[in-house]
Amino acid sequence: MKIAIYPGSFDPITNGHLEILQRALNIFDKVIILVAVNDNKKSRFSVEERVNMIKEAINDDRVEVDSYNGLTVEYAKKHNANHLIRGLRAVTDFEYEFSLASANDYIDSSIDTVFLMSKVEKSFINSSMIMELYHSGVDVSKLVPSSVMKRLK
Repeated sequence: MKIAIYPGSFDPITNGHLEILQRALNIFDKVIILVAVNDNKKSRFSVEERVNMIKEAINDDRVEVDSYNGLTVEYAKKHNANHLIRGLRAVTDFEYEFSLASANDYIDSSIDTVFLMSKVEKSFINSSMIMELYHSGVDVSKLVPSSVMKRLK
């Protein structure tokens, strides 16, 4: 069974994230969405809220949702996953993601990072942009799952 980890803050999850997940499910038998716990980063939603929003947005037995405070590579090893999924929206994402993938490869070269490009129409979507648009009064309901909209209101 090919298992992949899809790590991120998902603060909140967007339809762009869900599109990457669907494409990952075309490649892997199982995907674990891993909500990163980072005490140094101020989050809009608690870890529990983020996990619940994701679970409500996804109805697929091949997807698990979990959270973890530690190195993603260590989590992957504990869950027999040999791949990490990372979405790329634009060239600006590549530098950061390349650096992260290189560090993960240094920690454990048996775990590969798979980059999936966002579709052009979703390339501008990110969690920070969603929050900025929402707080500016823009309707973001087409950019996020209903589980997120429910909590934004």
